[in-house]
Amino acid sequence: MAWFRKSTPTEPLAVTMAGVKLGDRFLAVGLGDPVLTAALAIKSGLTGQARAVDPDEARLERARAAIEREGALIEATRAPWGLWPFDSESVDVAVINNLLLALPAEARSRCVAETFRVLRPGGRVVVIEPARRGGMGALLHRESVDSNYEGPVAALRSNGFVAVRELAQAGGSIYVEGIKKA
Repeated sequence: MAWFRKSTPTEPLAVTMAGVKLGDRFLAVGLGDPVLTAALAIKSGLTGQARAVDPDEARLERARAAIEREGALIEATRAPWGLWPFDSESVDVAVINNLLLALPAEARSRCVAETFRVLRPGGRVVVIEPARRGGMGALLHRESVDSNYEGPVAALRSNGFVAVRELAQAGGSIYVEGIKKA
């Protein structure tokens, strides 16, 4: 008989941090983690709308199949960073997961600017990426990130987002939020 059981969270921290609610118009920017994308799409429910955008056709097809297996409905679109076929101000919440640090500077800027364009006034973006290592971890695991990339806070601020802040740093990831001024 176990007296002390380790509690298990009901949903991943990334889902909680994103804050997607029933009825939200949600956009996943990049499809590197289809399980997370599916969990977020499920949160928006049938009364909301779930979309995803990625320029890689093969990744898009793999993600579509994985998202469907998870039981989510999502409209996945192939489009280059910065040229999305979505109306301006048509999204409530956007999540950029493990993408910005991998993009070249120009593509990163276009991606964040396009996210800003599609968000409604008062809409929010959540950027999730690996936390930077410090101390010996930084020496032993050199990151192959663009040395000019100053991180998600700077990327969001330089593209017009306000109230940009780090929400949390847990499980090796950092969660940063920005709001499109109303």
